[in-house]
Amino acid sequence: MAFLRTIFLRLLTTAITLFGVAVIVFVVIRVVPGNPIAMMLPPGATDADIARLEAQYGFDKSIFGQFIIWFSGVLQGDFGTSISLRQPVSTLVLNRLPATLELSFVALLLAVAMGGTMALIGTRFRDGTAEGAVDVTAGMALSIPDFLWGLVLILLFGVLWPVFHISGRISPSLNIDFSTNFYLFEAIARLRFDVIADLAAHMFMPALALAIPLAAIISQLLKQSLKETMHLDYVTLARTKGYAENHVIIREALPNAILPTLTLVGVQFTFLIGGTVIIERLFSYEGLGNMAIDAVINRDLPLIQGIVILFALLFTLVNLAVDMLYVVLNPRLRHA
Repeated sequence: MAFLRTIFLRLLTTAITLFGVAVIVFVVIRVVPGNPIAMMLPPGATDADIARLEAQYGFDKSIFGQFIIWFSGVLQGDFGTSISLRQPVSTLVLNRLPATLELSFVALLLAVAMGGTMALIGTRFRDGTAEGAVDVTAGMALSIPDFLWGLVLILLFGVLWPVFHISGRISPSLNIDFSTNFYLFEAIARLRFDVIADLAAHMFMPALALAIPLAAIISQLLKQSLKETMHLDYVTLARTKGYAENHVIIREALPNAILPTLTLVGVQFTFLIGGTVIIERLFSYEGLGNMAIDAVINRDLPLIQGIVILFALLFTLVNLAVDMLYVVLNPRLRHA
């Protein structure tokens, strides 16, 4: 019952958070100078044309009236119509969301693989040259932002040694008859290795650019947790039984040391999704972040609102899932 009560309270907090985000975003983007309606009309448009479009999009009402109309639609799944693209916001956002989720998921896998490997190497050869090299590498990786890593990767693997694609999500010439926009997941399920290879060639550099700073954070936290765990009694007991050091680290120390890192990965994954905005623009990747920049440039208020609300929903759901998973994996919290 306590676990269910915790879930209910977190869901209630999530709902309140999303409502607060909706209010703040709605008000802020409307007090910013600029008229989105004027960008839709030709130079010779009359006042009557402007008034007609303002009435069509509800801009002729007060901010409070506009919010009530918009939020009532949101509760019914209607986020309005994009001003620049003239399509339903929900359709546009849901069509681009799979690309961003796949990119973030691949980046997370790369970050965990790189960061975990560095942490294990630093722990296995602790207090030596290898640990120092791991710390220096992590420091360098963390000191450079992801978009600069993207530029470096484009120069290395897109210009000097062109082995990966530097723009787009998939080659236009490739025959795709998928039923969803989750191209990577569906290609794996259908064993379409040609599509998988092409998606990987497009996705590798933006995913790696996102993964490198996160891998550095994972490496340092997991290595520190492992070093603290290595001095506990049950680890010492495993050594006295004659187990090899690699076995002691991976089978005995790692399962307990990984819990703080799990929480960090969940929190950082939300920032990873937010970081796709710049990376997608840099690589012309057809995801939600790229669309968000276009929406801001075009002052497309309904589309901006829909994207921000979706990002906020993703952030809160990921944090909720991580908190619940931490309780499940941690016996002390589960039986408290």
